[in-house]
Amino acid sequence: MGKRIRVQRRGRGLGRWKAPSHRFKFKLAYPSYDTIQKSGVGKAKIVNIQNDPARTVPVMIVEYNNKEYYLPATMNAYVGQEIELGIRASPAPGNIVPIGYVPEGAFVYNIELTPGDGGKLIRSSGTSARIVAHEKDYTIVKLPSKKFKRLNPMCRAIIGVAAGGGRRDKPFVKAGNKHKAMRARGKLHPVTSAVAMNAVSHPFGGKRRSTQKKLKRPVSRNAPPGKKVGSIAARRTGRRKK
Repeated sequence: MGKRIRVQRRGRGLGRWKAPSHRFKFKLAYPSYDTIQKSGVGKAKIVNIQNDPARTVPVMIVEYNNKEYYLPATMNAYVGQEIELGIRASPAPGNIVPIGYVPEGAFVYNIELTPGDGGKLIRSSGTSARIVAHEKDYTIVKLPSKKFKRLNPMCRAIIGVAAGGGRRDKPFVKAGNKHKAMRARGKLHPVTSAVAMNAVSHPFGGKRRSTQKKLKRPVSRNAPPGKKVGSIAARRTGRRKK
């Protein structure tokens, strides 16, 4: 009898597969969308910048209306910096502006999908999107994936580029450092390929020729979990004929 494969263990959601959310420090969200932001400009101040095990980007703690809010830090942001919020805010790095009021060609990050949701897109370190065009009912944004997305002009974003862009330039050097970094976010590391496993651990495992043939064989959509690997309900397999 074989073992439960990795997909089955992950689906159960126990132990190794749980994210250690009890160690995560901050929940990122913009200040509530008040009338000041919708009609004018508000003032806020960066009171601290900290790291969060849950994220690759530093977190800036912003004080607005005597309340603290947590946002992904802007590149070159500093403690004591004053930022503006609202439709009349200047397009300077760190300011929070609805994308419909951001000049074309400007870089933004932490973009809302719907006005007031707190920011859903472009939140990793060193990332940014670009404002491409403004239409009557929507604004077109170019994402890092080169895709273009239409969004409500009142969706907010932070002007500039997310901090921590040089994070990937520093090598891990040791496997232990990589393991700790992945473990902090609940990620599995290292990931063993299926063909390198023993036959007991995966349908693609083992060194016999019969197991190698399974790599090319499509699997039914209704296959049981331990068998549902590889080309699932594939329309075709192999290379296309010229």
